[in-house]
Amino acid sequence: MVEPILKWAGGKRQLLDALYARFPESFDRYHEPFVGGGALFFDLEPESGTINDANPRLVSLYERVRDEPDRLIERLESFADPESDPDPTLPYAETTQRGREVESYYYQQRARFNDRPYTGEYEPLEEAALLVYLNRTCYNGLYRENADGGFNVPIGRYADPDWVKRGRIRRASEVLENVEVYDRDFEYVLEAADPGDLVYFDPPYEPMSPTADFTSYSADGFDREDQERLIEAATTLDDRGVSVIVSNSGVTYDRYVEAGFHVDTVDATRAINSDGDGRDAVDEVIATNVPESARLDAGQRALSTFEDR
Repeated sequence: MVEPILKWAGGKRQLLDALYARFPESFDRYHEPFVGGGALFFDLEPESGTINDANPRLVSLYERVRDEPDRLIERLESFADPESDPDPTLPYAETTQRGREVESYYYQQRARFNDRPYTGEYEPLEEAALLVYLNRTCYNGLYRENADGGFNVPIGRYADPDWVKRGRIRRASEVLENVEVYDRDFEYVLEAADPGDLVYFDPPYEPMSPTADFTSYSADGFDREDQERLIEAATTLDDRGVSVIVSNSGVTYDRYVEAGFHVDTVDATRAINSDGDGRDAVDEVIATNVPESARLDAGQRALSTFEDR
């Protein structure tokens, strides 16, 4: 098991047992079109396959982890404490691209990280290192963008933050060695997946309330039309003999049932409930085309295994 490099909203570490319980007994390549922090991907350590995400800076990080992990680690080792003074030898030591005062080293690095959306200029390795650094030193490990694509999470308060993560980066690099990394629409998987493969969809969840906004970690968003396209893609893969697992909010329960999937609800405490009568009170569903008779018996693992270290 490889630990994820990043903290990521909506991560699936607590849902791993429920997901593994719906895996087919065997599969060929593994595909994850909404990889995010990659909790399942890194835990699974697939021998081959694809990962994809709508966040181009996240995708670029995984490419750097795969292709030049030692250079990434070396760059991370050069960063200073987030509360220290800005580095006068680097850009944005006094003000950001938009003229805001830079209060500390953290906010200087945040401004540098935002060169891609604000100026269109960036260096991939430096941007990747900045993403890891900010993720490990920002408030609560959040990733949030404004409407212009600028990362805008404030500094966190940590006694001794560890942003280098040498071991995780090196182990993740090994897992990514034979994996193709994409920054495309999730429908790329219709071209990438072959019969006998496994696809796990973990999209931005549809809001539980009709008045709620979609919670999006990228500026582009993911709307109801995208949710319907996702169901169509999952159905197409099913018709082609590809194993499919989807996690989403509870309000999508009926739509996945109508599409012919086996659907279980997961309540706020992560306990599986296959009784649809209780789905109004739950947060999530897991839908799959893998029948119970063909599933892998993964067994249960203690959640303490997945503590962030």
